[in-house]
Amino acid sequence: MSRLTVFPGHPLSGEVSLPGDKSISHRAALLAAMAEGESRVTHFLDSGVTRALLNALQQLGVDWQLDGETLTVRGQAWRSPDQSLNCGNSATTLRLLAGALAARNTAAVLDGSDGLRRRPMGRILQPLRAMGVAIESPDGEHAPLTISQRAAGQQLRALTHPLTLASAQVKSCVLLAGLAAEGPVTVIEPHRSRDHSERLLSALGVKIESQPVADGWAVTIHPHPTDLPAFDLTIPGDTSAAAFWVVAASITPGSRITLAGVGLNPGRTGLLTALQEMGGRIEIIPRGEQGGEAVGDVIVSSADLRGIEIHGERVTAMIDEFPVFAVAAAFATGVTHVREAGELRHKESDRIRALCRLLNALGAKVEEHPDGFTIDGQAGLRGGAVVSAEGDHRIAMAAAIAGLAADQPVTVQGAEMMAESYPKFAETLLRLGGRIRMEEENSG
Repeated sequence: MSRLTVFPGHPLSGEVSLPGDKSISHRAALLAAMAEGESRVTHFLDSGVTRALLNALQQLGVDWQLDGETLTVRGQAWRSPDQSLNCGNSATTLRLLAGALAARNTAAVLDGSDGLRRRPMGRILQPLRAMGVAIESPDGEHAPLTISQRAAGQQLRALTHPLTLASAQVKSCVLLAGLAAEGPVTVIEPHRSRDHSERLLSALGVKIESQPVADGWAVTIHPHPTDLPAFDLTIPGDTSAAAFWVVAASITPGSRITLAGVGLNPGRTGLLTALQEMGGRIEIIPRGEQGGEAVGDVIVSSADLRGIEIHGERVTAMIDEFPVFAVAAAFATGVTHVREAGELRHKESDRIRALCRLLNALGAKVEEHPDGFTIDGQAGLRGGAVVSAEGDHRIAMAAAIAGLAADQPVTVQGAEMMAESYPKFAETLLRLGGRIRMEEENSG
């Protein structure tokens, strides 16, 4: 286990080259594995969660090679693996694979870490079964999930499926399965979630329709051969990784950071909008498109922040950024209230509980609610504590960012979790001028 200590009092400056976007890396690798021929993905994120997907694809008989940040995939027919597919700690890997396996009519068992086995999977089991997928769970809700092969030539059923909570992972799972349906498959969300899957599928010739409806936002996929065309793709910088440096520069006095090539998908920019509303000094310079996604440079300087309220569709647009947003709220003046964010309880950790526990340990005034939290910002944190990463990469990095501006150093226990999505986080923090100490603990 690793311990990372962050020492306050050091302004940050410089330009950050962000890792490739995790969400797009996942989808690009999977669709390349479903393509005919050789696909090439550049600026691919090599991390714990993407390695889980690549290893699972290898078990399915897919050839791939990762050279630095360039992933080459040679798509071919999938074979049912002899052993279960280990999705590690990645619910994205499990959910997307479930939809793809259904479309490719490939039998497999999807499993993962103890943490992944605690994540709810009923939201994909219900629509997949309604489409005719034979998929089983030991308790009807959790992994391991067993997918059985259906009779040759048997198509899946068309479906219109409403989601009670907007979820890009659940939506993408159902859309992928819809490639092999006998008719259109529609997912209706209460709010529009990130649309990386739809953009990639559309670029590969799949007919996708997306539009507002009375109950929210509807996305429809039309049947399409599951052997997709090979492609070349360059992935934008990770929006969620950028969020840590946006908050870091905002709360650390005297800081100014430039983030180059940030993905600016409208479904992912909620934190930038929230920080601007809080008084953040954030300049966004559009740079056109990269891989079908809007990109730009983001320049952030330190600022005095004030509390705000977040709920509804704004939650969906920043669902992965709440741990570090909560840190920003603790350094703001006034009350920040987040509600309608119950989805946070079903991430790598119960993020509502984990972020409240983190901030309490660092001296914040924070109150936990069933679907959110309230922070009474005092424009600072005491720090001077050893805090747990809670087995969650985003909690680990949020805790480290808090240490930059706290009164006393903050030590993060379980810092190795950062490598799940941002292997070079500590290295980047050092390069920007942060002062840190990394220690390895003996497990006994």
